Amino acid sequence: MNGTGEEKRKKVPFFSTLQMKYAMSYLVIFAVVLVLLNTYPVLASQELLFTSKRDSLKSQAAVMASALMELESLSADQVVRVMNMLDNMGLTRILVTDPAGLVLYDSTRDSEDGEDPGGEETEPEYRYALYQEVVSALRGNDVFYSRYSDKVFTSTAACPIIYRGMVIGAIYILEVDSAQGALLLSLQQNLRNISLVIAVVTLLMSALFSKMLTTRMAALLRAIRIVGEGEYGHRLQPAGRDELAQLAEEFNQLTDRLQVTEEVRRRFVSDASHELKTPLASIQLLSDSILQNEQMDQETVRDFVSDIGEEAKRLTRITEHLLALTRLDSLPAEKTEPVDVSAVAERAVNMLTPVADTAGVTIRAETKPGCLIRCTNDDLYQICFNLIENAIKYNFAGGYVYVSTHKDGDQILIEVADTGIGIPEEELTKVFNRFYRVDKARSRAAGGTGLGLSIVRDTVRRHGGWVTARRRNPEGSVFTVGFPRYVPDPEEELP
Repeated sequence: MNGTGEEKRKKVPFFSTLQMKYAMSYLVIFAVVLVLLNTYPVLASQELLFTSKRDSLKSQAAVMASALMELESLSADQVVRVMNMLDNMGLTRILVTDPAGLVLYDSTRDSEDGEDPGGEETEPEYRYALYQEVVSALRGNDVFYSRYSDKVFTSTAACPIIYRGMVIGAIYILEVDSAQGALLLSLQQNLRNISLVIAVVTLLMSALFSKMLTTRMAALLRAIRIVGEGEYGHRLQPAGRDELAQLAEEFNQLTDRLQVTEEVRRRFVSDASHELKTPLASIQLLSDSILQNEQMDQETVRDFVSDIGEEAKRLTRITEHLLALTRLDSLPAEKTEPVDVSAVAERAVNMLTPVADTAGVTIRAETKPGCLIRCTNDDLYQICFNLIENAIKYNFAGGYVYVSTHKDGDQILIEVADTGIGIPEEELTKVFNRFYRVDKARSRAAGGTGLGLSIVRDTVRRHGGWVTARRRNPEGSVFTVGFPRYVPDPEEELP
């Protein structure tokens, strides 16, 4: 029930999915392109036709006006004779008027003025061209109008007929062009057909591309959910060389680190459980022996209780070290300050000298002045203390521990060497692992937890340093810790 509810909660509405958003973004872009494709070419073609007709009609009107301006005055008969000699150039209508706007010639009339279709003379019919174009032309202006409507171009032009600087008439021409209108209509239809094809192709391609893109994202989302459920071994197969492929690579590297971390955690928990189990088992065994043996003498009881105390101290050391490691893993670094490494190392040597004397080990320290680093006193003391204590624990009676601090370029080095049991070459890379011991029996006898060197490594790294271990000739081991050397400002007060 919970699983089903969770799946429903995680399901994204279809119109909110990335696939739909990508598809809609593609469609919007192509819709804008299609609108431009269906408007700009048509408008540009229409404007081009308007310009062409303006030039053509004005030129034709000018030719007719030039032919008529040779007449000193315009009369119907003279105008008809002149116009009949001219080609009407496919114009729908031609009007010639006198200065008063009286129509002297109309190309749409079936016969000339004063004659009926039968050839008999009749009274002339007086008509005036009360057109805006004619009125403007009689005022001396060239006029042109054109419009496209009902699949037809309707264009008009008018110009004055001037004789010796005087307007003696006007020419009005009308062109109704359905051929150019049909051509423009055909262009519009072709653009619509092309747009329809582009729209269908765009729809299919946007669906395909958005599906391809979101499929990889969906695979990444599924992988994140799988890893979130604890399957750190799950991997993605990166495809391509784009950002999604890089994201898949980063995801695989992240899962690798998570898997390593999980393995370390499990091993740590297992080792910690084992380490805690051993002293607890000893305590339980000793306490059961005391309880079950009523005849046990007081001296034996005292010995058993003493052993229980030792195991309890061992448990305390393990828990303290575990808490120290937890603090290093989780808590932020404390505020650092300039610290004199030599002074801290000498303090650790003085503190451990009684322990070394009890074990029959001699500590020899050689510290140089001016070895400053940025750290905390407590952390640096714990590093020195753990290394020197280990060198004492894993040494022989009559052995030596050598402690030195010195500068090496821009580094401050701390070296702790011993003449003890040493570390095999193949074990050197493992000595800083948690709960790792070279000699487990000797380590337990010495009270070691297997966590001291891990604490040293994590603390050193916390302050930007490094630590290494190597064999010492002819015997023993050498641990070297390096920190960046601190160079104080001249005005800064030193500790």
